[in-house]
Amino acid sequence: MFTKYLLFVLSLNVIIISINCETKGAIGLDSLTFDKVVSKFKASLVRFDTAYPYGEKQDEWVKVAADLKATPDLLVADVGIRDYGEKENQDLADRYAIKKDDFPVVKLFLNGDLEKAITFEDKEFKADRIKAFVRAKAGIKILLDSCLEEFDALAAKFTAEKVTKDKQKKVLESAKKAADAVAKEADKKSANIYVKIMEKALERGVVFYESEKARVQNLLSGKVSDAKKKELLGRLNIIESFITTGAAKDEL
Repeated sequence: MFTKYLLFVLSLNVIIISINCETKGAIGLDSLTFDKVVSKFKASLVRFDTAYPYGEKQDEWVKVAADLKATPDLLVADVGIRDYGEKENQDLADRYAIKKDDFPVVKLFLNGDLEKAITFEDKEFKADRIKAFVRAKAGIKILLDSCLEEFDALAAKFTAEKVTKDKQKKVLESAKKAADAVAKEADKKSANIYVKIMEKALERGVVFYESEKARVQNLLSGKVSDAKKKELLGRLNIIESFITTGAAKDEL
């Protein structure tokens, strides 16, 4: 009886491990395949973590992989590291100065460059923050939570290189008209944030984007309810729609 119970427990553990090992939408890499695969992509988002990750950060990474699975020229990959036994992939951890205490570590490799990796350092290990990181650093078009495609396009026009104030005023008027036409309450709220950011940027210039981003991040670092945190993260995403495009990106 005990033997049957032990076999059942062992088989259950195997099932759990196999589930944890695989993140849908992410490619598993090891010491032999890492260079060969990452070097072929315009952008590679790689998570270095324990071989069997779990918990809230794993859940957020699953969302990242699912949301970015169809993004052209972008690889989402996992490197599972073991510091025991055969120390699988420990050489990759050593190569990029990754310590077990820091897991999970997410790095972005651009244009196949295996030496210069950009580390995701946001304190909020959330799917949208990771996607915003990719959008900002890789210049890949990604629609984030609370962002609206039409208004992201207007933000790009508003922050275009060498854009004049007269042109910005015209874009602002277009944004106001588009916001008035939005029917869904949540989307209208987002649309109005785009409009307010444009108004403030016209008053204060491109420095407003970074100052507003810092203000929102400061609020997020304090004690806020889950609902308020979601609202602030949405606002942060919209702000970054301006920062990651055009003149705003160049001057900051």
